[in-house]
Amino acid sequence: MLVVHSEAHRRHAPRQFLVRGALQPSAEQPERADRLVAAARRGGHEVVAPGALPAGAIEAVHGAAYLGFLRDGPAAWAALPGAAPEIMPNVHPNRHMAGRPTGIVGLAGQHQADTACPVGAGTYDAACAAAACAAHAAAAVLEGSRSGGARVAYALCRPPGHHAYADMAGGFCYLNNVAIAAELARKTHSRIAILDIDVHHGNGTQGIFYDRPDVLFVSLHADPNSYYPFFAGYADERGTGAGIGANLNLPLPHGTGDDVYLEALGRGFAAIRSFAPGLLLVSLGFDASAHDPLGVLKLTEPGFAEIARRMAALGLPTVLIQEGGYLSDHLGGLLATFLGSFEAAQAK
Repeated sequence: MLVVHSEAHRRHAPRQFLVRGALQPSAEQPERADRLVAAARRGGHEVVAPGALPAGAIEAVHGAAYLGFLRDGPAAWAALPGAAPEIMPNVHPNRHMAGRPTGIVGLAGQHQADTACPVGAGTYDAACAAAACAAHAAAAVLEGSRSGGARVAYALCRPPGHHAYADMAGGFCYLNNVAIAAELARKTHSRIAILDIDVHHGNGTQGIFYDRPDVLFVSLHADPNSYYPFFAGYADERGTGAGIGANLNLPLPHGTGDDVYLEALGRGFAAIRSFAPGLLLVSLGFDASAHDPLGVLKLTEPGFAEIARRMAALGLPTVLIQEGGYLSDHLGGLLATFLGSFEAAQAK
């Protein structure tokens, strides 16, 4: 399987985030990608660097003011007396506030949803490289589906992207990689499906496409009532306007294991089949694993293998885009199992 990966991810190495009022070392570290790419190479998969991002690919999803904040914000932040090494917001506009400040502290609150997405000097470059990985993988699959070539590719994106809105970072995410790939794919296909199997709801992806009838978003995730992102991911969120019915959330009780998860996945697959997309984009998180340090679901490695087999059986051109999955001794093995199982099922 084609694997697209950029070493530019190393430019983003966040130091800390806030958990229950306590600053802790960030779990979103370069070692995540190191373990994943090593596992891909051990599995015999072809690993390539991404090409340049197509012109306007990021701007098709993210606004100029937000991109300017990511790109130029660190220099303005560093000029503040006593500033920390990374931008971290300490105040946010709430439902009673409508002002639009222009100073960097106010912009941080405007463009960062939480304290889990600190912005450093290398964050923008790393996020652009991750988006380039998703775009490259999508282009390869789109070309393969036209020419009889490869119909699946894996974008090893870091930082991840599914919590990023059009104008706001959040939850370790800055640019929404899967949304960028979807917009590129829409130039070829009239309907795109996104399946999110990260343990956290893909609230940014949902927000970007919530009023769109041409992009189906299906998310399986831990019940957000007491879990990130808390304020989105509920079953009654079905879309708005022309997009009503093109959003399907399948929140799962904490502690859910393979059997219950696979039953819910079947409902997601039914929605995808009914939608009949030209391309399937998968926000692939391994943090639903029982071994993940940030997860609350209990999927096993055989469970992930079965997810991959059933996903391949859909018979759709598919782009796998890495989201979460944090440091444990099982992380690389989960990727190797998933990619191997997908390829084996696809070959039948």
